[in-house]
Amino acid sequence: MSQDVPRTPSQEAGEIARLLSYVALLAVSAGLFLEARAMPTSRFEVLGAGAFPMLVHGCLSLLLVASIIASLRKIPVGAYAAFASATAQWVREKRLVVFLFVCLAVYVTSMPVIGYPVATLLFLLVLQITLAPKTRMAIATALILSLVFSFGLNWLFAEVFNVFLPRGR
Repeated sequence: MSQDVPRTPSQEAGEIARLLSYVALLAVSAGLFLEARAMPTSRFEVLGAGAFPMLVHGCLSLLLVASIIASLRKIPVGAYAAFASATAQWVREKRLVVFLFVCLAVYVTSMPVIGYPVATLLFLLVLQITLAPKTRMAIATALILSLVFSFGLNWLFAEVFNVFLPRGR
């Protein structure tokens, strides 16, 4: 017989984080299951190339659903509000890290549209001005480094290595 032992807020937060990871893994596994369904079959195989990946991801999805249900049963109702406030506090404390990842996401998604040189120039300039001291020398250094590592590297790869970085549309 197990007794209900009071859980600490960090244990509850850990259980909520575990639940969120189960949900993310379930989404990935379901997506890969659907991708496996789209694999073409040949006339020599009855099951097709996607049968084994579908079996693996189907079993994994069932295990993840069972884990989600078990995790939901362990989390008390009031723990979600505490987790949300703790998460908001963490985001405020790590705002520069969050900003860096947002900038990286914008950089990666904008590169095919505006090209490597312009996207890299903007990315490096924004990050350096955000993270460096706000002096004239630091801003001038940031501008020079951004120009060198965007247009300079683009020139080096194109002219010396004959490798063309994304040009944009």
